[in-house]
Amino acid sequence: MKTKNTIGIAIIGAGERGVYYVGSRIAEAAADCELRIVGVCDIVPGRAALAAAHLDGLYAATGVDHKTRVFDDLETTVSDPAVDMVIITTHTDQHRTPVERAVAHCKRIYLDKPISVTFEDALAIAEAERKSGQPIMMGFTRRYEQSWIDSVDLSRSGRIGQPRMVMLRSLIPYSRYLQLWHRNESRSGGALNDKGSHHFDVLNWVANGATAVRLTAIGGRSGIFTPHADAPERCSLCDLDCPYRRHETLIDQSEGVGRIPNDSWIQATEVHNWNDTCVYHPGADIDDHSVVTVQYDNGLVATHFFAIFGPWATDMETLEILGDQGRLRMERHSGEIDLVENYGYTRGVIEPDPATRDSTHYGADRQLVREIVNFMQGTPPPVGVREGVESMRLVAAAKLSLAQGGVPIDPRNFDLIKETAA
Repeated sequence: MKTKNTIGIAIIGAGERGVYYVGSRIAEAAADCELRIVGVCDIVPGRAALAAAHLDGLYAATGVDHKTRVFDDLETTVSDPAVDMVIITTHTDQHRTPVERAVAHCKRIYLDKPISVTFEDALAIAEAERKSGQPIMMGFTRRYEQSWIDSVDLSRSGRIGQPRMVMLRSLIPYSRYLQLWHRNESRSGGALNDKGSHHFDVLNWVANGATAVRLTAIGGRSGIFTPHADAPERCSLCDLDCPYRRHETLIDQSEGVGRIPNDSWIQATEVHNWNDTCVYHPGADIDDHSVVTVQYDNGLVATHFFAIFGPWATDMETLEILGDQGRLRMERHSGEIDLVENYGYTRGVIEPDPATRDSTHYGADRQLVREIVNFMQGTPPPVGVREGVESMRLVAAAKLSLAQGGVPIDPRNFDLIKETAA
């Protein structure tokens, strides 16, 4: 039960992100943290109950006497007086309604990235935030991950001079985007929205308030995952030797998802509720690689080098920022920052503090829990709706340029006013 000394949380969307990453970190911190997960809600029958049982097990392991409820529907969830804040981790195309209903009931909100699939929904979310008079916290994990925070801080410190170019390279073999609901553009906005939204937010973060004025993108579908008419529907129904078998790939094992969180993914009857769809099963319509260049009005030039195929490695995601006096290169897997200063006369490696990397997303999810506490106590969130809108602006421009064979796009021309998200 929630008491007057605790902050009641409800999770809307009881999937991997909401429950087995964010929710689990909240429950694990229960002995030292006033956050309590009051209940969970999900549209998949049985998934919320299994998620609640998982969270109860974590609470029990910490020695905290707490039970997680199962809410029947969205309205019951957001209207419950024990709920102070909602964590929205539904499919991306379903973000708008929970935000609007939570605002109607005066609840604080954490919204996972990306902000939405359509500009119409992004505008509606921004308007809901404006009407509420309260900021909405967003879940771009790099904003909570210390190596990224340190890299951006260093780029602004003068140690490499004025940043002139930035390259974010992401070659994480996320074939899982073809195995979950993300395989449908209409639900997720594709890999360039789901994963790329993180990256475009970082580019905007490095740009430090500058406006993107020109964008080009090339790429699309490589043909690596060309559908096979005779492909099995799911990995669990297949006995072939396949490098993309769900929960057995090196990336799944390294990220700790080498198992199905609960049987609701096995029992689900609709393809978008599975998490082991065959990568060759017909129906996927998302792009799998791109190279995007962005020019900002302060002269900064940025490149996003992106693919969801390739090998697992220890340098799959890197950030490189080149200034007029030096450069830095951060490798996400190790957290190391290779720093060159003073026109090359000084060079060193900044090692991460292991204590900042001791949980999922290289420590970002535990930091997120701390920031939720601060947020509920009145501190502005590290990242919010405004940044979500601006990230989506670049995603949309990239998709348009991709569809037109790399034609330059001015992101400012989209019918989306920056001030709406202010």
